[in-house]
Amino acid sequence: MYTAIPKSQPPFLTPEEKKGIFYSGDSYLVLHNGADGHSNVHIWIGQNSSRDEQGACALLSTHLNSFLVEKPIQYREVQGNESDVFMEYFPHGIQYQEGGVESAFQKAKASEPAGPTHKLYQVKGKKNIRATERDLSWTSFNTGDCFIVDLGDIIITWCGAKSNILERNKARDFATAIRDSERKGKAKVEIVADGEEPMEMLSVLGPKPILKEGSPEEDAVADRTNAISAAIYMVSNMTGKMRLTKVADCSPFSQDQLVTDDCFILDNGLCGKIYIWKGHKANEQEQQAALQVSEEFISQMNYPPNTQVEILPEGRESPLFKQFFLNWK
Repeated sequence: MYTAIPKSQPPFLTPEEKKGIFYSGDSYLVLHNGADGHSNVHIWIGQNSSRDEQGACALLSTHLNSFLVEKPIQYREVQGNESDVFMEYFPHGIQYQEGGVESAFQKAKASEPAGPTHKLYQVKGKKNIRATERDLSWTSFNTGDCFIVDLGDIIITWCGAKSNILERNKARDFATAIRDSERKGKAKVEIVADGEEPMEMLSVLGPKPILKEGSPEEDAVADRTNAISAAIYMVSNMTGKMRLTKVADCSPFSQDQLVTDDCFILDNGLCGKIYIWKGHKANEQEQQAALQVSEEFISQMNYPPNTQVEILPEGRESPLFKQFFLNWK
């Protein structure tokens, strides 16, 4: 179900036949209720939508967040740079149209369940190892790294012939985390070597070509990039004015640096994404201002306006968030 915020009109529920069609002159609030009882809320911003529309969407998301007992993960989506989580809701793709929609209240209809997840992650590095989402294609592979092929019911950890043992261990742990947190243990994890690809993998990727070679130099560069590309800031309004305090400027971080009384920004903006972590005991003003703080932070850091934002309540941390921490429990 998703709600459109058209210009100078009240919000309304988009009819089922318009599912997947987004007007660049509008903003949308998308609510997805998962089978596990967890919800995701996405604010989708059209490239020609007004600041008033975007503000109305943010306000509605705040009200919705307060209404839902199980606090949702919130996402800020910008036209042309939507998250993979968002794209999964539309198995036939999404369509952009110019202009905006005419307002008309519509009765909500139950949405069709999303199809199986198909994703590819590259696991790279020696010390500061990171899993990064890549295009699901053989062109994303090389023999020097490990890759995770997430097919929903089966999660395949593929180890390149020249990958190092740390990458292999990290890839195994990350695949297990996806199974346990996102699939509630209801997925099979397989570890395969280069040249031993199962049919489930080949049926999705196609025949295996000759792959690019990996190199130790690339791992060294990845280590340096991963180490400096993340930082943590505490968000506080204890003095009556919202302010940011840097807590750590190099990953991996310690989990106890996140205090349940406050909200924090995990800045991975150099890689195109920032995370807002909301502690259970953070005051209401700090929690409600999370989206506004993220947009101000993006502007302050001179990151691209289409930088992705993921807002995580304490207890609903994603594997991609947890990977920045040492021994997350």
